[in-house]
This record gives sequence, C-alpha cells and structure tokens, in this order.
Amino acid sequence: MPLVRISVYDTMPTDKRGKLPGAVYDAMRESISIPENDLFVVLTAHLKGELVVDPQFMAMERSGDFTLVHITLRKGRTTEAKQALYRRIAHLVKERAGVEPDDVMIMLTENDLDDWSFGRGEAQYVLNAPAGKLTPARSSFVGESR
Repeated sequence: MPLVRISVYDTMPTDKRGKLPGAVYDAMRESISIPENDLFVVLTAHLKGELVVDPQFMAMERSGDFTLVHITLRKGRTTEAKQALYRRIAHLVKERAGVEPDDVMIMLTENDLDDWSFGRGEAQYVLNAPAGKLTPARSSFVGESR
C-alpha cells in the first residue's frame, strides 16, 4: 500500500526517469514484502528552481541526476528492513537507470491503517483490516480475544 513520490530534474531524459518506478517497486517487493501489483507512483520532473538541493549535503556528490524518493507507507518495519530497502533502491536505480547512489535520497513517512482510502470514499483497511494487523480503534489483534 505504499505511495511513492519520485522527484527529478526535468533535464533527466524521459527513458531514464521511466525506469525509476520499477526499480523502487522491485526494491520494495524484495526488501519490505510489498504485495504484487501494489504499485502507486507519482513521478514528477521539476524545472530549474522547483527542486532545490544542496549538491554536497552529508558529504554527497550530487549531480543533475538527483532523485528524491519519498515513500509513504504503513508503520511497523524494523530499522534493518528500512536500511535494506535504502540499499536495494540505490542498487537498482544505479543498475537500471544509471543514477549514482549519491544522487538517490530516500525518505519514508509512516502512517497507520486508518490513513488510507483506496477509493469510494472508504477506509478499506478500517472496514476490513488485513489478517493479523492491529485495527486503529483496538489494542488487540484482529481475531484475538481481549
């Protein structure tokens, strides 16, 4: 159920930027067990001045291929799983699109089951929580007696 926002400069060639969503999706599938077909990506190419980035913050060497990956997802992953995700995204983006790891910034924003509506104006996970997941209004797991 992640929503991925990828921001790049408009100078990045269209074919190159088109490889980014698949690389991020595959990294999420491999490292944090995202379900098949759970692909929701907003890919935005920004004009000069619309994406402002320090080229050397945190001792990086950023170029015109700077790629910001912002993933909103349900909370609950371990630090180790998140680190594996970061490594896998950087690896696949380099392998498939030729973007250097210094140019890949990743940020996660976590939320809960009641923060998602997949359509129809309904919070589907509140109405039908995934098996074994906490419901937002309860302190016990679904199917577990109190």
